[in-house]
Amino acid sequence: MSTQVPALLDGLVDDAAVFPPGSAALPDALTAHRRHRAAWYADLVGPLLVPASTVAAGELNGLVDPAEGLVIGLIGDTGIGPLPFALSFLAPDGVTARQVEVAVAKRGENPLPGIAELLRLTEDLPDVEAVYAELPLTFGLMGALDAIAASRADGVPIAAKFRTGGLAAELFPTPAELAAVICACRDRDLPFKLTAGLHQAVRHLDPETGFTHHGYANVLAATLAAADGASARVVAELLTALDPRPLLERANERLDAPRPLWVGFGSCSILEPLTDLIRLGLVNGGTTHDLGDRR
Repeated sequence: MSTQVPALLDGLVDDAAVFPPGSAALPDALTAHRRHRAAWYADLVGPLLVPASTVAAGELNGLVDPAEGLVIGLIGDTGIGPLPFALSFLAPDGVTARQVEVAVAKRGENPLPGIAELLRLTEDLPDVEAVYAELPLTFGLMGALDAIAASRADGVPIAAKFRTGGLAAELFPTPAELAAVICACRDRDLPFKLTAGLHQAVRHLDPETGFTHHGYANVLAATLAAADGASARVVAELLTALDPRPLLERANERLDAPRPLWVGFGSCSILEPLTDLIRLGLVNGGTTHDLGDRR
């Protein structure tokens, strides 16, 4: 592991370059991902996230040398049922799907049927290390977390995923709502991922949309507090903080320890969160302009 990226931040940021708002072309995303994986900050970077529809359309064919051992995360934009078909395209190119992520319900729908379908599918995903069920923060959430936790206790590599932003205000959970989710996962010893809206380290207002975004440093500090047994009120206060100092105080105490509960988040840019983490002093990267390969 790099001495410049602490254990607390290992694999924090999945490479979502092909997703909005970045929307990079797949060949360009692959080139950039290889560069990230070879750079001094490689320990920060998770797998390249690729839509199942892209894989099933054969768009990876010819772009990957089977000898390079590319690892991706498969995002189930096609729904749950077609996932094995998409996965069948990977082996001939020497590509491995470390994780599969898919929504199991829309807002207002009961998530339990989708979870049951996904659990049946996990029997056909023997080489996938983790399956993330994306849950809406609405009807039936706690029952869904109970079902996922029970399956995980039985040895199924399933965990939760939540959306923390998007193109509509209702897709941004309040600090109290997100704190309740983090604490609910803590109480069930359930890992979780987050997606969308985490564009900066500290909570901030986007002047273009008028939406207030959660910060990933806030989420990190809040999760550390939750793992230490803090109440939902304390967790929510950390999610609300606009001053980075209490967030850094929490993080700096645990830099050498693995990150609890929070698996990470996808970002269409790797360098933007890296730059923020350098500025905050959580990553020892020298200047923010020095983001090339320094191994």
